[in-house]
Amino acid sequence: MEEIKDLETFEQIISSDKPVIMKFFAGWCPDCTRMNMFIDDIIKDYSQYKWFEINRDQFPELAEKYSVMGIPSLLLFQNGEKLAHLHSANAKSPEQVREFLDAQ
Repeated sequence: MEEIKDLETFEQIISSDKPVIMKFFAGWCPDCTRMNMFIDDIIKDYSQYKWFEINRDQFPELAEKYSVMGIPSLLLFQNGEKLAHLHSANAKSPEQVREFLDAQ
């Protein structure tokens, strides 16, 4: 999963006409580390999405703009619009992530 390092790239990616999953994370977050242990298989199974991640601590203004209160959070974007949000409380297992993606 490619990490986004600047605001311009973030805006370009979420403006794609293809659906994009953006994972908000932080280096100190144990749940983010846990998600990293299972997310690769999910990315392979849900290849209809482009997958990216962004460090919430480096871009607090984006976290605020998109209501990212906890991490990890998965946000679905298309054409610059946030279409769905899997909040951290519901993103602790592969089953929860798959359920979220299947509902889209």
